[in-house]
Amino acid sequence: MHKVSIFPDLLSYGELSPVLIRVVLGLVLVYWAVRASRKGAGDAQKKAVGLVEGIAGVLLLIGLYTQVAAVVAGIDLLIRLGERISKKSFLTDGVNYYLILLVLAVSLLVTGPGWWAFDYPL
Repeated sequence: MHKVSIFPDLLSYGELSPVLIRVVLGLVLVYWAVRASRKGAGDAQKKAVGLVEGIAGVLLLIGLYTQVAAVVAGIDLLIRLGERISKKSFLTDGVNYYLILLVLAVSLLVTGPGWWAFDYPL
C-alpha cells in the first residue's frame, strides 16, 4: 500500500521523527531534573522525582530502554497534569505543555527510538 504524500521522498526519513521526539523529551526531563537538584534544601520527594526524571531523560537522549523511559515520563506527566487539573487550570499554557509532552511520550512508546539509539537494533 502506498502512502499519499506531497513529498514522497521525505517518507524514507520516517525513522528521524522518533529521534527528534526522543531528544526533545529527554532534554526537557533533564532540565527539570537539574532544576529540581538546584533548588537546594527542598523536599526529599521532589528530589527523588527529579532523579527519576533525570535518569529517564538521559535514557531518552541516548536511546537506551526508550520505551521504559517513555512510560516513566508518561506517568510523571500524568501526575503533573493531574496536579494542574486539580487546581482547576485545565487547558492553560502549563497544562497544554504537559499534554503535548505526554503525547510525545506515548508516541515514543508505540514507535520506538528511531535512528541513533542503542535500542534501534532491537
